[in-house]
Amino acid sequence: MIRQKLPSRIFNFINGLLITLFCISVLFPFASLLLTSFSTAASASLGGFDFDFGKMSFSNYSIMLRSQYIWSGYLNTIFRTVVGTVLSVLLTSIGAYCLSKPFFPHRTFWMGFVVFTMFFSGGLIPTYLVMCEIGMKNSIWSMILPCLISTYNLVIMRNFFQQIPAAIEESGRIDGAGNLRILFSLIYPISTPVLATIALWVAVSHWNAWFDCLVYIRDADKFVLQVVLRRIVLQGSTQMIEMGVTPDDVMSNPDGLKAAAIFVATLPILCVYPFAQKYFVKGIIVGSLKG
Repeated sequence: MIRQKLPSRIFNFINGLLITLFCISVLFPFASLLLTSFSTAASASLGGFDFDFGKMSFSNYSIMLRSQYIWSGYLNTIFRTVVGTVLSVLLTSIGAYCLSKPFFPHRTFWMGFVVFTMFFSGGLIPTYLVMCEIGMKNSIWSMILPCLISTYNLVIMRNFFQQIPAAIEESGRIDGAGNLRILFSLIYPISTPVLATIALWVAVSHWNAWFDCLVYIRDADKFVLQVVLRRIVLQGSTQMIEMGVTPDDVMSNPDGLKAAAIFVATLPILCVYPFAQKYFVKGIIVGSLKG
């Protein structure tokens, strides 16, 4: 092995030290919150990492999971995330496939028209009025349809499709396949990196979204999980009592209940993330080589 010069070794040491400090700064509040969620009222009052593992309790999680709004929020969020991600990836891929073809009529104009929407939008009030006019207020579809296609995702997927050899499509046409058959049978199987990357971006976005729910949804049983979590964390004890948690439970350990609610909302997406992370670098790099 070639020995590194002193400046390179110093740079690597400083770089590793900074990355380590950054990781600690991220993990410290996360670990503190996790310990609080398993703590009793006496342990939570001590603060910091002074935690007795012998007194670890799952009571905070059992209390939060008894709330009907937690479960309705879970169902609404899962429906929004699954349906929104599937439709978004499907429609984005179809649009990107069309715009990636050099023979597509007026491709430059339509691409510019699409990119224009990345920098200029109608705004919140016009969008809200449109949703009211078409009868989608207080409907879960009002949180799915307006964000089905992202211009940024469309551009990345289009650039990826442009790099696929034309011979692959030609072989499909020789066998009598049409455009949709080529897309689903030939293009999709070799586009797993970019499809997985876009799907994970969209899924995380839907899972964490809450503002559009506040704008369009009025019924509490249609709230997504993040809105339920927001009401618990910001409004505290009063909101937890309204959600079915007994006053004695709230008064005994309010911080532990809030921490448990945060982890209940965060854990599913944390479990999904590692399985799709390997596609991130390849999907982004390959999709950004061409303009």
